[in-house]
Amino acid sequence: MTAGLQLGVIGSLALSVASSVAIVICNKALISTLGFPFATTLTSWHLMVTYCTLHVAQRLHFFEPKAIDGHTVILFGFLNGTSIGLLNLSLGFNSIGFYQMTKLAIIPFTVLLETIFLNKRFSETIKLSLMVLLLGVGIASITDLKLNLLGSVLSGLAIATTCVGQILTNTIQKKLKVSSTQLLYQSAPYQAAILFATGPFVDQLLTNRSVFAHKYTTPVVGFIVLSCLIAVSVNFSTFLVIGTTSPVTYQVLGHLKTCLVLSFGYTLLHDPFTMRNILGILVAIFGMGLYSFFSVRESKKKSTNDALPVSQMQDKETEPLLVTKDSSDPKKANGVPHGC
Repeated sequence: MTAGLQLGVIGSLALSVASSVAIVICNKALISTLGFPFATTLTSWHLMVTYCTLHVAQRLHFFEPKAIDGHTVILFGFLNGTSIGLLNLSLGFNSIGFYQMTKLAIIPFTVLLETIFLNKRFSETIKLSLMVLLLGVGIASITDLKLNLLGSVLSGLAIATTCVGQILTNTIQKKLKVSSTQLLYQSAPYQAAILFATGPFVDQLLTNRSVFAHKYTTPVVGFIVLSCLIAVSVNFSTFLVIGTTSPVTYQVLGHLKTCLVLSFGYTLLHDPFTMRNILGILVAIFGMGLYSFFSVRESKKKSTNDALPVSQMQDKETEPLLVTKDSSDPKKANGVPHGC
């Protein structure tokens, strides 16, 4: 069963990476080559197609829908929709470098929020590997850091809503015992609704062009349809990864996608590439390797402790009672282990 779970996690990670890289390449062609810059409106279409696809799937009995408290799912859906809109606005009102800093800041803020509100413990080795990862991505992707008040406020709000939304994705799935498919099916209409209502306004604010006045040629429509179809896989794998791993692991995976997109941009699209980009990607990959190694090691250690026989668990439970008699030794008094 453990081996099956590990294969499922690996499969969800692979699906997330493959679909995300594919949609970035598709959207880059749609925006840069075909001149369709309406990213927020496009995202609302992604979510509507995702919901329609899941609705057909549940009608064909591929999965069973599960009712979730209405207030919870509405709040969750609107929070995630707002997060996407704020990230797009942040990109529009900030330099590329500051936007990349905003994305990098999501990991430490997620760690901070989980530590404060969920009492989750992150080991020093995990923190070190995350620092190496962030350093590498920063070297590879950050160029300029121009600051402005409105852009900084939008970035702060984008970080907050993204962190809370991803933590809720993980928490709701585990506490309410719903699958990633069930949660996405319930929340997608609300995410799509807020972006469908605000998308044209946000896009016009950022591009000075109206999505309704755009000329929809056959290639544009074709790439929009392709983008929406790939988005079904992206949205599904996002919920799947966060539900089976953690919000921090999902963010680590996101930076792997950034490195892959940079690499594909150089090899396939001949984007400008420097030794700094190469060095940053190598450092980032090294950080991801460290994070994966320490995460797997700590998971195995936790599984071993959970699988101890009852007699050994009872022996372990009596140990703190014995050491409390000699609380003068700080090494014994603080011998409670903690992990990721």
